[in-house]
Amino acid sequence: SLMGFARDPWVILPICAAIILGGLGFPVIVQLRRDGLATRLWSMNTRLVIVGTAGLLVLGTVGIAVLEWSNPATLAPMDVPGRLLVAFTQSVQTRTAGFNSVDVASMDPSTWLVMDVLMFIGGGSAGTAGGVKVTTFLVLFFIMVTEIRGDTAVNVFGKRLSRAVHRQAITVALLAVATVIAAAVWLSWITEFALDDIFFEVISAFATVGMSTGITAALPAAGQLTLVLL
Repeated sequence: SLMGFARDPWVILPICAAIILGGLGFPVIVQLRRDGLATRLWSMNTRLVIVGTAGLLVLGTVGIAVLEWSNPATLAPMDVPGRLLVAFTQSVQTRTAGFNSVDVASMDPSTWLVMDVLMFIGGGSAGTAGGVKVTTFLVLFFIMVTEIRGDTAVNVFGKRLSRAVHRQAITVALLAVATVIAAAVWLSWITEFALDDIFFEVISAFATVGMSTGITAALPAAGQLTLVLL
């Protein structure tokens, strides 16, 4: 994939920029083109996608960098700028694109778990990204915060969310979780691979990311068909 250019910002950063742009979703891109940085004109969807994308990119970069910093098979042989660039690249790629600038199979399982979460969330609605979407994730987050605080209405950036939006987000999330778990249980039953490998493959397929720990080719036909269906 991009392992030959892992520390080349002139190749990596334009690709990452294109992926981030595509992952915002066309409604957000249209509004940014029309209204620019006039945030008071942005819709709730645009605000959620922009804030969520920025937050996930930062958290993903930090998480991958910390967990892989001393891994001799991935980041350890690189200088500090190279490590940070690779961590940022992998944070971007897990959201939808599926390129890898280091060997995914050599990463620590704890890093896979972080990437699982990023892949599962995905990008903005009505775009090229997969996952349950940033908006769904943030709606669930705000519902949780409201419940913890004991409030009666869910407010996002000063606007109240309708009950219909609550139901949609919860339904999407639960169906996605059920689909991923069912597929993982099925693959763990018909193969001998570890569960962390299987979950990575399943979530990568479900979120249309395309990354792999390297076990896809070794799966039986039923397992490969499962990934196709996901």
